[in-house]
Amino acid sequence: MKYIDEFRDRDLCLRLIKKMESILGDSEVTIMEVCGTHTMIIFRSGIRSLLPKSIRLLSGPGCPVCVTPAAYLDQAIALSEIEDVIIATFGDMMRVPGSGSSLETQRAAGKKIAVVYSPLDDLNIARNNPDKKVVFLAVGFETTSPSVAVTAIEAKKMGISNLYLLSAHKRIPPALRLLAEDRDLNVDGFILPGHVSTIIGVNPYLFLAEGYGIPSVICGFEPLDILQGICMILYQRKEKRAAVEVQYKRAVKNDGNPGAMALLNKVFIETDSEWRGLGAIANSGYAMGEEYKELDAREVFSLKERPSVENEGCICGEILKGRKVPNQCPHFGENCTPYSPLGPCMVSSEGTCAAYYKYA
Repeated sequence: MKYIDEFRDRDLCLRLIKKMESILGDSEVTIMEVCGTHTMIIFRSGIRSLLPKSIRLLSGPGCPVCVTPAAYLDQAIALSEIEDVIIATFGDMMRVPGSGSSLETQRAAGKKIAVVYSPLDDLNIARNNPDKKVVFLAVGFETTSPSVAVTAIEAKKMGISNLYLLSAHKRIPPALRLLAEDRDLNVDGFILPGHVSTIIGVNPYLFLAEGYGIPSVICGFEPLDILQGICMILYQRKEKRAAVEVQYKRAVKNDGNPGAMALLNKVFIETDSEWRGLGAIANSGYAMGEEYKELDAREVFSLKERPSVENEGCICGEILKGRKVPNQCPHFGENCTPYSPLGPCMVSSEGTCAAYYKYA
């Protein structure tokens, strides 16, 4: 634990906060963390309460479950109604509400829904159920997409013909461009996601500095990582420059992980994608490429896109855009809790509402 403990050193944390006060002077800044894990660490560590009052932290759309639109859940629920279909999914998707139901409700009603811990688990489910069609709900950012690509490649190699993917994979950089262009947010700096960056590297973010003049730092996931990242953003602002810097140097390389990116590009193609709260964003998703079309659940089951219907009064979309915070929702902590959620931001372990409920 010594290696981890060094990144949680109380005295070093307090010294960094003191340093922030000297850098800031009289200026005020708004910084957005674009990662649900960062959001949880910030709350769990009490970072918000320690920062100078002139630093405003916003939580962005960094929770893949949260940004998956209700229409996708509706497609998954419709598939679960088909007699010979088994839905395979990560556990944090089970309680996310669609337009009218959830996967948890469907399973309670007797539908065949399996919770998996790795996309590769789907290979065994498909082999053990040759008379069923297994549909994996492929949800996640660039961090998890390569493992889904490996699953697709292995399914073809093994001759498994009853496994399909319903892709809702998202790409972070196009969403960041949308946020950078949002004049209402007026973000002064971005804390960029460390684990996504281990895959895609630094270059995909350069437009933030070069096109929008927004200082950005790729951060790790310990309190000192985040505090050092904030200091790096403040130094950029003080020096009147904008760059994409890497605080998380022990894990992130400039070119990311070329092997993982090669797997992604072999199986998937970039496509327009719908984000809850943010709407349709060009080239912000991954769809099955031509070589793997036979694994595409949308093609195989002729799924039609339908508009999402959100729960009335849920402001999850506004929270994902950074325009509102959870305690501005009239349902927060009352009608909407982790035990009876109205929206995905309260369901996911990386959701902003869940973080506020648990720690704030």
